[in-house]
Amino acid sequence: MAQREDRAGHDDQDDHDDHGAHRGNPALTSRAAILAVVVCAIALSLAYPVREYIAQRKEIADLRRKEAVARRQVEILAQRKQQLGDKSYIEREATRRLHYCRPDVKCYIVLDGGGGTDQQTHKGGPPSKPPWYETLWRSVEAADRRR
Repeated sequence: MAQREDRAGHDDQDDHDDHGAHRGNPALTSRAAILAVVVCAIALSLAYPVREYIAQRKEIADLRRKEAVARRQVEILAQRKQQLGDKSYIEREATRRLHYCRPDVKCYIVLDGGGGTDQQTHKGGPPSKPPWYETLWRSVEAADRRR
């Protein structure tokens, strides 16, 4: 009978071990599946905000660069405004660009002395085009000539 109890105890133990081993794998697999689903859900829920965060950081960097460029341009324009407010600067520019002359100053235009040519050359460069009025007058004279 003791043998039977041992055998019965042994059988119970075998059944318990078989049942535990058999039960251990599915429990571990279901836990792993649940964990994987939870990790995927967390990753998916964080993917969009992280992507938006990165896009916003890039946009902020671009806006900062544009702001720096705009600030530099504002500084340049402020300096230009200050220059244009200076009367002596305006007089210099009018004299240089427009060949204006103040009433109390005698101004001279120096010609290069190469007269007789239809086209002028500028410092060894290609010949310049004659003024528009000269071209117009030549075309009027050409049309007036008899054939």
